[in-house]
Amino acid sequence: MKPFKIMPAIAEYNEFGDYAKEAGLGAEDLILTNEYIYEPTISSLDLGCQTLFQEKFGAGEPSDVMVDAILDELRGKKYDRIIAVGGGTIIDIAKVIAVADSSDKVDDLYDRMPDGLKKVHPLVIVPTTCGTGSEVTNIAVVNRTTKGVKQGIVSPAMFADEAIMITGMLKSLPYGVFATSSIDAMIHAVESYLSPNACATSALFSESALSLILQGWRRAAASDDKNAWKKDAAEFLRASNWAGIGFGYGGCAAVHALSYPLGSVHHIPHGQSNQLMFAAVMKKYEAKKPEGKLQDLKAILGKELEVPAEEGLTALYALMDKILKLDPLREHDVTEDELPVYAKSVIETQQRLLNNNYVELSEAEILEIYQSAF
Repeated sequence: MKPFKIMPAIAEYNEFGDYAKEAGLGAEDLILTNEYIYEPTISSLDLGCQTLFQEKFGAGEPSDVMVDAILDELRGKKYDRIIAVGGGTIIDIAKVIAVADSSDKVDDLYDRMPDGLKKVHPLVIVPTTCGTGSEVTNIAVVNRTTKGVKQGIVSPAMFADEAIMITGMLKSLPYGVFATSSIDAMIHAVESYLSPNACATSALFSESALSLILQGWRRAAASDDKNAWKKDAAEFLRASNWAGIGFGYGGCAAVHALSYPLGSVHHIPHGQSNQLMFAAVMKKYEAKKPEGKLQDLKAILGKELEVPAEEGLTALYALMDKILKLDPLREHDVTEDELPVYAKSVIETQQRLLNNNYVELSEAEILEIYQSAF
């Protein structure tokens, strides 16, 4: 069994200015973020840092085209630390930049991973959503447009040096982003808890994250105020981080693997594409292996949601549906003839994730999961 390690130093602050003062941010630092994040929270601090705004190079989740354009923009620029301030897109791009040499393209990094990648710049990550958990993992997922698939770049060199949790960065987070990102964190917690590659320590983080998320969801769902979740912003941010620690060791599995084609082809937000697959995957797990760790998960859910253990998963689906309504795949312009193509692609390109499955899934079973969610 591999040793359990938490690689980045983790610190918590109330506001970005508190962190900036303590860290001594200045002209030698590059802040990678979005302008809509930078202007209301960082600009007025007059830090003198260099800046790069991701949206000037493309929209949506990271693609090889977007990241290559950013690498081209940075060639010849002199900077030390990378301060990544944003959601999953910003964080993944920052991890790539941190290990990219002056002449690298994205494809070069895939060719050299994992051990051929070396950290070129110190990396600090400040998440601004409560879902990715990526601030404590060593993987960046990029849509390889030339290959038509999302794939991870993985290397020990891609761990951040510091993960900085700033509750104030969630103040302006829209409800929709909260919903999709917290769903992503919940699925990180569940998949890493069920993973055969988990250990007792990683499962502790996964279970604790799940508890925080479910209790926060229950309070949010009971309120008529869409901003009610913000009362628990610090807990959701912490839960996302803990779920990241859990899946950084135990791994994500079939839910993420099956969601990748949906995001890559139909540009469905990552957390939502995971939600589309979650119940269908869990029901297949339950049909194939109802005993074992799945029973432990049901017991946890039953306790948290105050229902009998056997009703735990059903109660979770209902609560999740209150946070973000679940629609069938067809409502997202997915066509039935695409499903066998996606099933084949998952088997061919996502073995890194499928190795963490609670049970082994064949291509035919993966197709059945897609069809049940259609």
